Amino acid sequence: MSMLKPTIEDVAQLAGVSRATASRVINDVPGASAPLRERVRAAVTELGYQPNETARALATGRQRAIDVIVVTSRSGVGWLGTHPYISRVLAGLMPVVQGVNAQLRLHAVSPDTAADEIDEIASNTTLGAVFADITPDLAARFYRRCRHAVSMVRTDSPVPGMQADNIGGAEEAVNYLYQLGHRRIAAIHGPALNPCAIDRRAGYLQATQRLGMADLSADGDFLREGGHDAAQQLLEQHPDIDALFVACDLMAAGAVQAITASGRRVPDDVSIVGFDDSIAAVCSNPPLTTMRLPVEEMAATAARLLLAGGPARGHRQQFPVELVVRESARDLSAGRAGGNR
Repeated sequence: MSMLKPTIEDVAQLAGVSRATASRVINDVPGASAPLRERVRAAVTELGYQPNETARALATGRQRAIDVIVVTSRSGVGWLGTHPYISRVLAGLMPVVQGVNAQLRLHAVSPDTAADEIDEIASNTTLGAVFADITPDLAARFYRRCRHAVSMVRTDSPVPGMQADNIGGAEEAVNYLYQLGHRRIAAIHGPALNPCAIDRRAGYLQATQRLGMADLSADGDFLREGGHDAAQQLLEQHPDIDALFVACDLMAAGAVQAITASGRRVPDDVSIVGFDDSIAAVCSNPPLTTMRLPVEEMAATAARLLLAGGPARGHRQQFPVELVVRESARDLSAGRAGGNR
């Protein structure tokens, strides 16, 4: 058996097409029919062919890069420094691309011009794109134009994705607070159109309905300021709440500030469980009990898939969400602050 790596000529021969047709299919360029595309993809899989990305970049004059796409209404460059989630995505990607002659390109896409920007990025993508924060319709739009993409958030079925158990994680957070003796558990949710926020909201509602508790909710938009204002609103409307589930640590840090400003204490008067296990959780006072989202692992896996030629259509990889216990949740039944145990 030959130990030589398969070439594009080998792919073309096995698929029974010309080298030019094989190249069109491998590079997602128009000009080949659906049956021909299926034959070429089958040959690529059978041979284990991997495109020579360096040669591809030289031929096209484009730098090998993984494009990281974030849809955000925040302008300027300052938003990145206050966005722990995106920092963790980049931290997961960087070790994978180092040493493979590739770059990372971060795109902050405005919702107002998202469609045009998505089309432009798709037309210039080389190694592929990682959707760090994007709506399902925009992810599908990109994927119709370029198949080298992996989403970090839930998307429509054709788009490959890294999926964390956001629903289960939110349910576990509420269950944990309930087991500690809390019965007035409110929630601060993220953006209405964000897939992760939607799933965490659903998990909270499932848990409260199953446990027979009222839905006490406010929206915070995944921002510290939003978490602060939402917590202030909940404390005014429901002064008897004894716990908060907050859909991201950044909002939870803002909630701690609002609770403290009201004269209450965390966790003595109000317990808090956040979500993400970001730097915001560790730096909060007190440090936050939170649901750990394995962002770095998800991003690294996405990058490896793109470097290997991209995952198959509809590929899904599941990641667990785990409870990390710190000092922000109090055990009412034992009369002591929750900590590592």
